[in-house]
Amino acid sequence: VAAPASTVPQGHPNTGVVLDGLTRVVPDAAVAPHPSEWEALNAAKHDVDPHARSVASSATPAATPEQWVKGSFSNQGRTISYRLFVPASGPSAPAPNRPLIVMLHGCTQDADDFATGTQMNAQARAHGALVLYPEQNQQYNPQRCWNWFKPQHQQQGRGEPALLAALTQSIAAQYGADATRVYVAGLSAGGAMADILGHRYPDVFAAVGVHSGLSAGDANDMLSALAVMRSGPAKPRNMGDSAGTALPTIVFHGDADATVNVRNGTAIVEAVRFAADAPETTATTAPVGLNATRTMYTTRDGVNRV
Repeated sequence: VAAPASTVPQGHPNTGVVLDGLTRVVPDAAVAPHPSEWEALNAAKHDVDPHARSVASSATPAATPEQWVKGSFSNQGRTISYRLFVPASGPSAPAPNRPLIVMLHGCTQDADDFATGTQMNAQARAHGALVLYPEQNQQYNPQRCWNWFKPQHQQQGRGEPALLAALTQSIAAQYGADATRVYVAGLSAGGAMADILGHRYPDVFAAVGVHSGLSAGDANDMLSALAVMRSGPAKPRNMGDSAGTALPTIVFHGDADATVNVRNGTAIVEAVRFAADAPETTATTAPVGLNATRTMYTTRDGVNRV
């Protein structure tokens, strides 16, 4: 658990209960995104048909520019919008077998907001990765929170987990992603849903990232969700995994988080820490200059589990 000392803002101007902490990043000139990313985020002309496929010559792959795709996807009667970052491809940067990262936003956010705040597109541009940003529909949650706290959205084959897994597999197949390098990460409510996906779909995802999130199955309605956010789970829940299915997981949680108690981050670690040797804990300094503690749990076969 990496625990930089940070405080997540309490509350926001919107009305209603928000099961999340809202974080919004406004980049300054010193860390401004790549110019093409600003264009992609702000100009409608960059929207392309998500079903359009470029045809390349079998002899020499045709170079294609990066894209900021806008699309929608339906499964089991539910429809979801998404954004997809597709890096440039060509002879020096081939398109097939790229990794795919699924990014789940927090409450009140959308794909554009989350992409700008996390700067994940810049990282993907440097490493040739696809990045998928699903968007929660206000029809399903007025504050755009993923419904991680409802039992029907904590199971395999149902609700939001089934929709997100099906969307991920569809994008991976359409864009030729490497099926062994499909990852999911999220912030707060998105982090809680990422943890659920990791437990329920280990055949789809290879690893999980959770930032300021909550452990899968620790709440089953709004009241229990608020209690867990405030105080942490009374007892970590076992999601029925075994050492063979628990995915490698990285957890970030501020120890001064006043919206989602840091005990929730610890619970995520405990739920996936199977057959691990004694943890190795080191003090470190985060890139932004904050002190942090990094703990690595390595299984006896040498795999970094969490």
